[in-house]
Amino acid sequence: MLEQLFGNPLAVGAFFASPAFDAGLVAAFVVLFVLFERFAWLDRNAEKMILVVAFAACTLIVAEEVFRRYVFREQAPWSTFVPSYLFLWLTWLGCSLCVRLRLHLNFSEIRDHLPAAWQYALMQFDYVLYVVFAVVVCYWSLDLAAMQWQGDSIVPGTDNTPSWIFYSATPLGWGLLLVRVAQNALEDWRDLKSGRSLKTRGEMISID
Repeated sequence: MLEQLFGNPLAVGAFFASPAFDAGLVAAFVVLFVLFERFAWLDRNAEKMILVVAFAACTLIVAEEVFRRYVFREQAPWSTFVPSYLFLWLTWLGCSLCVRLRLHLNFSEIRDHLPAAWQYALMQFDYVLYVVFAVVVCYWSLDLAAMQWQGDSIVPGTDNTPSWIFYSATPLGWGLLLVRVAQNALEDWRDLKSGRSLKTRGEMISID
């Protein structure tokens, strides 16, 4: 069905047709969902741990290489590429975190004045859109990461750093976003059934 809608990916088309591959994706989704539901610390910090490391590495690389460029007139050839690749992790894991924290644009000023049933319906519509975009993005970004792996592609300026490590940030980030969408959908259902106010807006929280 996906091939009919989006075309046949070059590198992972056979994997999508494999029941074992599809079952593995479902199993990974379920395992992550259960872990996040059972362990509050992991739920709060899964993305943040990687985001902090990636942002710190990006900042240090840029700061050091700017200093070396202007003081010593030299620069590592990979230093212009690695920070850009790190932004893939920052972008998509940050997107997943913001979904969990409900910090994406959702016109909450309008929704706050709607009845609970309308609020709930609009929130579920948001989740449907997330799922549609995630399926398309994961479908093709997995193929791109697989092509980097199959071609033994390396990060420009390095001797042996595989580029698929960075390209895999997109399908992994969107896959994690789907888990966060499922968590929020379950949370919304529980709030609606119990009569609690729906969480139509998020709050910025500190890093634990």
